[in-house]
Amino acid sequence: MAVNPWFAGLPLPDRRALVGACDRLRLAPGEMLFRQGDAAPASGHAFFGVIGGGIKASSLREDGKEAILVVLEGGNWFGEISLIDGQPRTHDATAVVPTELLALPREAFDRMMRRPAFALAVCRMLAARVRSLYGMVEDATLRSTRARVARRLLLLARGGATQAREPRPVVPVSQEALAMMLGVSRQTLSKELQGLARAGAIALGYGRIEIASVERLQSAGDMGQELSSRA
Repeated sequence: MAVNPWFAGLPLPDRRALVGACDRLRLAPGEMLFRQGDAAPASGHAFFGVIGGGIKASSLREDGKEAILVVLEGGNWFGEISLIDGQPRTHDATAVVPTELLALPREAFDRMMRRPAFALAVCRMLAARVRSLYGMVEDATLRSTRARVARRLLLLARGGATQAREPRPVVPVSQEALAMMLGVSRQTLSKELQGLARAGAIALGYGRIEIASVERLQSAGDMGQELSSRA
């Protein structure tokens, strides 16, 4: 779990208390942890950390197609929003591969929130989520499709919500899932990926996207905003 900057930034006593109060859950691929609209539990498991595998946060569009917001990999924690505002779950949470979780009961989360350092850390987690969502809105309204693809690849290379300092050389998301995250067709995504590959920013292999040049990918991600500013 220490790969996650949020967890690593907690004081050691809080880290120990958090992990010590958790149970372990295992989910099979396709198994749902909770559904969009589910009530936040009054008791039982409510706040989760991904030990290994991946959890996709998604919802269904009016046409029945799935829209993926993010895939949460090992090290990420989630589920705090409904525990704080008392409102229903915002998205479906589904395992994409065999996944192991740390699961914190609601009562233990409430106790942890009485620890000042943990409560402040949760505030910072929420602030990071708001920044990320603002960035997605900005991308959708100001940037070209290619720039959006480049920026999402950079985000995924750094582990999405984990945001590791050094990006990984391979993006662990299928092209189908990437198209769902961006709300574009597979054909449109394929065209933009080929363009990034010709520019030397990425390399495409069977079922994988490799980061060939972080600098060129960053340049492609920034260009869309420059073009919008000139318009």
